[in-house]
Amino acid sequence: MNQQEYEKIEQQVTPPTPYISNLLKAFFVGGLICAIGHAITYFYIIFFDFTEKTVGNPTVATAIFIAMLLTGFGLYKKLGQFAGAGSAVPVSGFGNAVISAAIEHRSEGFVLGVGGNMFKLAGSVILFGVASAFVVSLIKLILVTMGVIEW
Repeated sequence: MNQQEYEKIEQQVTPPTPYISNLLKAFFVGGLICAIGHAITYFYIIFFDFTEKTVGNPTVATAIFIAMLLTGFGLYKKLGQFAGAGSAVPVSGFGNAVISAAIEHRSEGFVLGVGGNMFKLAGSVILFGVASAFVVSLIKLILVTMGVIEW
């Protein structure tokens, strides 16, 4: 059997990819996660007197925490299998990535297993997030000092 015959058999056996269905699942689940994020935002604004400027951090922390809980109970994996990128792209995907690595290596112990592997995948996100925040803050400081924008 040569390469062309194998590819022909593979195409006959492999089911077609349901692109439209996958796209709709990702769109609606990602939108639902974002809508829940907005509900959390309004919860903090109404009940804890946060402003629109200050509510971002607790909202993101809560969304990550909820995703971590769902991952711990094995529910976020099922959501990810159903929705694909719709569950991975929002910030909740970050919480899932951190906890998944920790759960995977828990048999190696808390320090070397959980602690050592928790930030394997998320470490680059944290590193580049902090680095880009520093650069943006530096640019803003320069623009404020020059009088181009107001603080």
